Amino acid sequence: MPNRLARETSPYLQQHAGNPVDWHAWGEEALARAREEDKPILLSVGYSACHWCHVMAHESFEDPAVAEVMNRLFVNVKVDREERPDLDQIYQLAHQMLAQRPGGWPLTMFLTPDGAPFFGGTYFPKEPRYNLPGFPQLLERVAQLYRDHREEIGRQNDTLLATFERMHPGAPAHHSELTAAPIDAALRSLKTSFDSRYGGFGGAPKFPHPAELEFCLRRS
Repeated sequence: MPNRLARETSPYLQQHAGNPVDWHAWGEEALARAREEDKPILLSVGYSACHWCHVMAHESFEDPAVAEVMNRLFVNVKVDREERPDLDQIYQLAHQMLAQRPGGWPLTMFLTPDGAPFFGGTYFPKEPRYNLPGFPQLLERVAQLYRDHREEIGRQNDTLLATFERMHPGAPAHHSELTAAPIDAALRSLKTSFDSRYGGFGGAPKFPHPAELEFCLRRS
């Protein structure tokens, strides 16, 4: 039986209409359900041409056993980044702030019922590999984290929100002198995470981020 995504116009969302996952599109219906049931939100962002999106869908979202865990513990939301680039931009930035590394697709974020992110990643395999936990085990751990550490999650959300507000283009301008300190700090962070053996930044899974390479070349 098709899920709610069968009503959507996005071809990417319609690709998931036959999943046993009880998917919602992004909107007030999903947020209201999360608040009512006091469940965290599992947000999955992808697009039709994304290879790893299809891999994760086949491994996990089409698996009835994995879907049962998702449906029991979370309100599940699917987003097409080509339809909602605004949401993708917000949660990619949140992932980078939480994980201290760039994101990619599929973007897998866990949110409080009001939409505040508290944990995230990209592709997760069904079984543990690539130095990543298996997706079903990760779901259980994140749900327990949400149940047992509300205060810590709240404090983390306050910090993220304050950072977002400072970065917002509509925020009041500060008249303090601009320095190269943030650029130097970003360069040091990239150097620390550079993989000298296989290339790129951080560990698997990796995604190409040409802006970071260009930044390093310009600052070298």
